[in-house]
Amino acid sequence: MHVRAFHLESVDVDDPRAVELRGILDEDLGERYREADADDTPEVAAKRAAALAVHPEQIVATLIAVDADGSPLGHVMLRRLGDEWELKRLIVVEAARRRGVGRALTAEVVDLAHRGGAARVILQSGRMQPESLRMYAASGFTPIPVYEPYVETMPRSLCFEYVF
Repeated sequence: MHVRAFHLESVDVDDPRAVELRGILDEDLGERYREADADDTPEVAAKRAAALAVHPEQIVATLIAVDADGSPLGHVMLRRLGDEWELKRLIVVEAARRRGVGRALTAEVVDLAHRGGAARVILQSGRMQPESLRMYAASGFTPIPVYEPYVETMPRSLCFEYVF
């Protein structure tokens, strides 16, 4: 089987392709965690949404993976969370999985953070994303305790770090 090449592009956070990919991610995560979040009160749901919000002024980089035909395949952001550097909003569209897109996006974020002076890159995920968890482990991330802003509303999150 021939796997077509792809490349990474640095884009504005509001690039339409990036926005579309984040929408796909939101739908996927909503479906994966629907039962886990079913008993949330509106207050808890609002607090969780606030914890997950990514504000444009925090964004260091937004990257997309683009197929040879111009189709967007994946997305990731690197943000400053206080003194930390955090990998956020990684998605690879289903048709592009197992092509190295997620690993390439992750590696680029790690490299950008390292060049920016980060001591480590952190990320938050969950048990309903086993393919992501495997990829993070294979990319050198190791488990850490849940960190803010996820402690209150997502205490069972699975969090990781990549230390330089």
